[in-house]
Amino acid sequence: MSECTHNCSTCSQNCSSRQQESLLEKPHELSNIKKVIGVVSGKGGVGKSLVTTLLAVNMQRKGYKTAILDADITGPSIPKAFGITEKAQGTENGIFPCTTKTGIEIMSVNLLLQNDTDPVVWRGPVIAGAVKQFWTDVIWNDVDFMFVDMPPGTGDVPLTVFQSIPVDGIVIVASPQELVGMIVEKAVKMAELMNIPIIALAENMAYFLCPDCGKKHNIFGDSHIEEIAKAYGVDTVAQIPISNKLAAAVDAGAIELFDGDWLDNLADKIEKL
Repeated sequence: MSECTHNCSTCSQNCSSRQQESLLEKPHELSNIKKVIGVVSGKGGVGKSLVTTLLAVNMQRKGYKTAILDADITGPSIPKAFGITEKAQGTENGIFPCTTKTGIEIMSVNLLLQNDTDPVVWRGPVIAGAVKQFWTDVIWNDVDFMFVDMPPGTGDVPLTVFQSIPVDGIVIVASPQELVGMIVEKAVKMAELMNIPIIALAENMAYFLCPDCGKKHNIFGDSHIEEIAKAYGVDTVAQIPISNKLAAAVDAGAIELFDGDWLDNLADKIEKL
């Protein structure tokens, strides 16, 4: 049996002092990114991309330079929400992200496809590799807060992001149904396994505010977000109502014009990072 050489690169012993090799990838040498926030969900259709765009716009309004890395390769929706129709350009040095009207930098696979409706029929490792390239090959300018819009679930891409990008914290998005609450706990537990701090829980479609009487109606059932947050020690929650104006803003590519304070407390928490 070989003896420990106290040099983990040459030693074959699996002792307690062995240091785990970091899988973190370096961003492009011309990039400058200060904080990275992942926006995740346990299942699709709960409004993860909406929360991502609202947070980016909110922090931009606070005076910070923000960016969005759209890691939802097979279901990219970020460019549409901002009304971006042009394609990303590049040189031998790297790829340049597109910029929204207010200066938010965006990189999404739809900015590279010939047609927005072209499907991305790739296997998991290829998709994960593309997300990694959005981090390493894109020239991000001076970014204070980058938001990563991840695909739903706990599969290849979220794992790749957590392992290869230095994520400072995540926001978990849910909707009020009890089933979704259970699925949210899966996302919470994955974050704990990966040692990623949970900044907040955001509940989309939390209620409908009647324009006539001003009363809140819980169309999708009573909220469980406070219970889940308390169970896992998360001290910040946010609730976004069902809003036809918000939906219309996304469809029109005018999300930067939204009016609402639903995520203000969440943005304040992110600002303190």
